[in-house]
Amino acid sequence: MTIRLGDTAPDFTAETTEGTIEFHQWLGDGWGVLFSHPKDYTPVCTTELGRVASLKGEFDKRNVKVIAVSVDPLESHKGWIKDINETQSCTMNYPIIADPERNVATIYGMIHPNALDNLTVRSVFVIGPDKKVKLQLTYPASTGRNFDEILRVIDSLQLTANYQVATPADWKHGDDCVVVPAIKTEDIPAKFPKGFTEVKPYLRMTPQPDL
Repeated sequence: MTIRLGDTAPDFTAETTEGTIEFHQWLGDGWGVLFSHPKDYTPVCTTELGRVASLKGEFDKRNVKVIAVSVDPLESHKGWIKDINETQSCTMNYPIIADPERNVATIYGMIHPNALDNLTVRSVFVIGPDKKVKLQLTYPASTGRNFDEILRVIDSLQLTANYQVATPADWKHGDDCVVVPAIKTEDIPAKFPKGFTEVKPYLRMTPQPDL
């Protein structure tokens, strides 16, 4: 199955390390991050799960729930969590989906025959309160994910969902934003009272509007 940006994130029921969940119900009215791992007891993924545990407070501040998925069964996850806590100096504080039948992996298109014919690739899905997919990333097995970047993207997604701005290259929270082309230059002062700079007629910058 191919999932595109703007598609409704597929719903599912699954066993996790924190009990059975119905995905959409579990997400509630907030944001979500679903990220997959090829299998338990893999080195790069061990560091990733620990990193997300250490950043849990940052996700909470943004009203984002995080959940991982691996094709291994629940008992394997429980053993792996002990290793994650020990080696990454953390305490796992979010669920891991047990997906031994590859149901979640299949509906989210996480199995790529050209990469791993029976295991999930390392995918990231950011899902909005409307249950639509807002971001999709796929990483090779050799490269650990940058979760600071994922938080940065969530900041941009949440900002641009509420204001008529876009975020430029390398933007981070607090930086100036781009006024979307749909707004006429003469209408900018009424919408963005902090002012703006016209670099080019199509490139107008304004301070981040929610600060």
